[in-house]
Amino acid sequence: MFANLPLTALRSFESAARHLSFKAAAEELHVTPTAISHQIKQLEHTLGLALFDRLPRGVALTGDGRRLFRDLHGALLEIAQSLAALQPQRSTGRLTVTTTASFAALWLIPRIGGFYQQHQDIAVRIDTGAQVVDLQQDASVDLAIRYGGAVPAGLHRHGGLREHFGVYGAPGHVEAEAAKPSPTLISVEWGESQLYECTWQTWCDRAGVDWMKPGGVMRAYDEEHYALHAASAGQGLVLASSVVTAGSVERGLLAMHRPDITVPGETYHVLCVPGRERHPPVKAFLRWLDGQMGEV
Repeated sequence: MFANLPLTALRSFESAARHLSFKAAAEELHVTPTAISHQIKQLEHTLGLALFDRLPRGVALTGDGRRLFRDLHGALLEIAQSLAALQPQRSTGRLTVTTTASFAALWLIPRIGGFYQQHQDIAVRIDTGAQVVDLQQDASVDLAIRYGGAVPAGLHRHGGLREHFGVYGAPGHVEAEAAKPSPTLISVEWGESQLYECTWQTWCDRAGVDWMKPGGVMRAYDEEHYALHAASAGQGLVLASSVVTAGSVERGLLAMHRPDITVPGETYHVLCVPGRERHPPVKAFLRWLDGQMGEV
């Protein structure tokens, strides 16, 4: 049934497609770049189509190449996981999760102790780098928890966490600040800096207040956890997500003003390469996430 599968060529293609480099694939597989090129040319000849566009500097996958890579990467990953599961004394489970610094600091890390209590044999590495990780290219990352936007083609989405925005402040201070004609407003400036400004205006319109009038005090931070720390210190009112404020509200560091008024936000998506969700450590982490995300 599988006698004619060009396994060596497929493995060479998968590595070259993941790295987008024949040289990097050669280093990974301990062969020469010429050998990688030869294997891929043979595979293209067998299939009767081009898998790579050869560019002046490097290579890029064609549409057919992207399709083959998605299917092949998932299949090889399943094979590797099956072999690992058969090993009688396999090492401690590990997984890597990439997400934003704010989500990690304000939601994930305060809760992850519960996961370790249930799974002491699994080590979780949390990556909060500024660059968005391409899960189909970087096999070292198991899961991504990403904010908003459409789910990229070719990725598996597992659940999600929907948010809404409200106004928060320090307990014992929030109502006094809100009673001022021009309270100090705390916001966040991301790459999409208009998100908070527009949401502040929407909240004010729904509440029937004119806090966004010219001359008002607006203090902005580039990370949500800075904005929440400023609000909990009594420095003003913060417009914040129900997701990232949940822990601070539970610990009595923040209180919500006008709980009856909220503005819909985005969804935190949990993403992985198809097939990775069946890897035992990843499967255990996803099952734990389901329980936690259902609580917010």
